[in-house]
Amino acid sequence: MSFEILVIGGGPAGLSAALNAHARGRSALVVSNPPEENPLWKAGRVDNYPGLPGVSGRALLSAMRRQAEEAGVEFVTGRVLSALPMMGSWFISVGQEMYNARAVVLATGVARGKKFPGEAEFLGRGVSYCATCDGMLYRDRPVAVVGFSDSARREADFLRSIGCAVTYFDRPKRCVIQGGQAVESITCDGQSAAVDAVFLLRPTMAPTDLFQGLAAENGYVTVDRRMATNLPGLFAAGDCTGGPLQVAKAVGEGLIAGQSAAAFLSAAEQKQA
Repeated sequence: MSFEILVIGGGPAGLSAALNAHARGRSALVVSNPPEENPLWKAGRVDNYPGLPGVSGRALLSAMRRQAEEAGVEFVTGRVLSALPMMGSWFISVGQEMYNARAVVLATGVARGKKFPGEAEFLGRGVSYCATCDGMLYRDRPVAVVGFSDSARREADFLRSIGCAVTYFDRPKRCVIQGGQAVESITCDGQSAAVDAVFLLRPTMAPTDLFQGLAAENGYVTVDRRMATNLPGLFAAGDCTGGPLQVAKAVGEGLIAGQSAAAFLSAAEQKQA
């Protein structure tokens, strides 16, 4: 499916970006985890958002999403697995689906945690980031799911439904993946399992893993005042660009990123005219 602007992340920054892009007549798609997995959803009280002291994070996020939905912004629930620039567009894989957009706003929040030992080495040789995408390759075989969200359990259930013997590791602090030509075992927080595959289901991937060549400093995406990154057509906003990690800052950056993405498209259209 094609959209003019695709927003990765359904928090305040992403919703603000989508609203502002749509207000400028651009079709917008937001790809995100379920709202209840957003850290803001769990905040019982938010006192630093101007005009709404004491509002719960759940109420604030729900109101923002409802406004975007009523405006006509479209939503897809899922994790972005890869992004590839091609012929002036970005091709974004979300699970088994592929979307393309002429501009992208990255609003993923903070991607916490480094790669586990063995993760990069065995990627594609037993390590996967999507159970519903690659699970059939390991039907009726022993696998491990390393889950960091409630939705990860649903992917583990899918693997069980196709006959996999699943060892589930719930939000472990440390894992080591081992093997020879392919994955053979995993150890998480002292518990080991012999498996043929490891499904690492984090809420979000690091931006530099998704976008090859993306400039970052100290783990945060580098942007200019237009919230533009060093990659053409890619903008970023919110916690992924650095502190302060607050809702007001995320909303403001999302506004700029959405407007800048729309302006980027307008400039490109003028060149083609």
